[in-house]
Amino acid sequence: MTIWQQPAVELARLIRAKELSAREVVAAHLARIESVNPRVNAIVTLVADRAMEEALAADERQARGEAIGPLHGLPIAHKDLQATAGIRTTFGSPIFRDHVPDADAPIVSCLRHAGAITIGKTNTPEFGAGSQTFNPIFGATLNPYDPTKTCGGSSGGAAVALALGMLPIADGTDMGGSLRNPAAFCGVVGMRPSAGRISWTDRSSAWSSLSVDGPMARSAADLALLFRALSPAAGVVEDVLERDFAGTRVAWWTDLGGVPFDSRVRRIVNAARASFEALGCLIEDAEPDWNGADETFRTLRAWAFVRKHGPTVAKHRALVKETILEEIARGERLQPRDVANAEACRDRLRHRAAEFMARCEFFVLPTVQVPPFDVDQPFIREIDGVRLESYIDWMKSCYYISTIGHPAVSVPCGLTADGLPIGLQIVGRDADDRGVLQLAHAYELARGPFPRPLSGLSGPSRQ
Repeated sequence: MTIWQQPAVELARLIRAKELSAREVVAAHLARIESVNPRVNAIVTLVADRAMEEALAADERQARGEAIGPLHGLPIAHKDLQATAGIRTTFGSPIFRDHVPDADAPIVSCLRHAGAITIGKTNTPEFGAGSQTFNPIFGATLNPYDPTKTCGGSSGGAAVALALGMLPIADGTDMGGSLRNPAAFCGVVGMRPSAGRISWTDRSSAWSSLSVDGPMARSAADLALLFRALSPAAGVVEDVLERDFAGTRVAWWTDLGGVPFDSRVRRIVNAARASFEALGCLIEDAEPDWNGADETFRTLRAWAFVRKHGPTVAKHRALVKETILEEIARGERLQPRDVANAEACRDRLRHRAAEFMARCEFFVLPTVQVPPFDVDQPFIREIDGVRLESYIDWMKSCYYISTIGHPAVSVPCGLTADGLPIGLQIVGRDADDRGVLQLAHAYELARGPFPRPLSGLSGPSRQ
C-alpha cells in the first residue's frame, strides 16, 4: 500500500513512530494531486512549496523532541469557504477572486495547532449555496466514480480529494447537508457534529446553530481522529470506537412524512438493514414527526443568507448566481414574526425528536434522496415523478436533520447498478457524537470494505 492509500490513523502512527517523515507524507500526497487532480478539479489552490517548508519544520520539531499534535504531519486542504492566512480564499465567488485573508478561520487555526499541514484549498459552490460543486471561478468538480456526474456539495472538493487519495483528512461545513451530501456521492464519510462541538467559523449570528463546521475522512476511525483534534472539549470523543450494539434500539426510516426518494436509493439503503441486524441492533420502522421541518429550515436558511451575504450581494448583484439572489430576496421578505415562528417550530421539532430518541438510540435514513446526477445539471427538479419546487428540495433527508441539531454521520452503503455511491445517515441523540461514530465504525466492519474509485480517470481535464 502506497503512502497516499494509507488510512489517516496509520499515517499518524507511522509519523509519530518516525517510520515516515512529514516530508515523505506531504510529498506523496502532492504527487497524487499532480497525477489526478487535473481530471476532477477538487483542489483549486495549491501551495506546494509552503507545504513542504512546513513539513520540514514539523520534522525538525519532532527531532528536537518537542510536543507534537494528534495530526502532526498530515496534509490537509481547507474548504474554500474557510479563511486561510496568506492563501487565496474566494468563497467560490468572483467578488472575492483575488481575496487573501490575513487571519485563519477558527477551524483552520485548530487544525494547524493539531499539527496538520495546509497544502491548499478545496472547491465549493458560490458562497457554499447548493449541493452541487461548481462556481464561475474554478468550474465544476467531478465525481470520482464517474466524471460525468456531480460530486455533490458544498464540500464537494474535499470529498473528491479524499476519495482519490489526494488528502487523508478534510474539513467542511454543513447547513443543510454540505458535509453529508458529498460524502454520500463520493463514497467517503462526513459528519455533521452537534452544535458547539467544533469552533464555529460563521460569526454572522451569535446564536444560530443551523450551520456547523465538521470533519470528513475515508473511514469512521479516521473521522474520529480528526474530530477529536477539532473538538474544543477534551474527552468528548474518547479513543475507543469499539462497542457492543446487541440490543440497541435503532429506528429505521419510512418516508419522512411523504418525502420522495429515488427507487435505487430506497433499495440500497434498505438492503443495509441486514448489517445492523447482524450487529444485534433491534430495528423498528419508525421516525420522528417532521411536521414543520421544511418551512422551518427554509425560513432560517433565508434569514441566515440575508445576515451573512445581504450587504455584499447588494453591491455586486451582477456577479451573484440567481439561486442566491432568490434566497436573499426570500429572506428580505421575512418579518420578525416569521423568524420567531420558525425558531418556535424548531424548538418543537427538537422536543419531539428528543422524546422519540429516548426510546430509540439511533435513527437511520438515506443521506440523499437521489444518486449522483449529471454534472451539468445544477440541481434535481423531479424525483420518482414528483415535481420539486426549489433547488434544495432534493436535500430534505439532510436538512430535516439539521433542524433538530443532532449529530449525524453519512457512511457509504452501496453502489447503484452503474457504479455510483449511495450513503446512509446515522443520527444519534442530542450531543452523542461519540455514539454515532461508534455505530458508523461498527457498521463499516459489518458491511465490509467499500469499493474505491478507479485510480485511472478518463475524460478531458476541467482545469
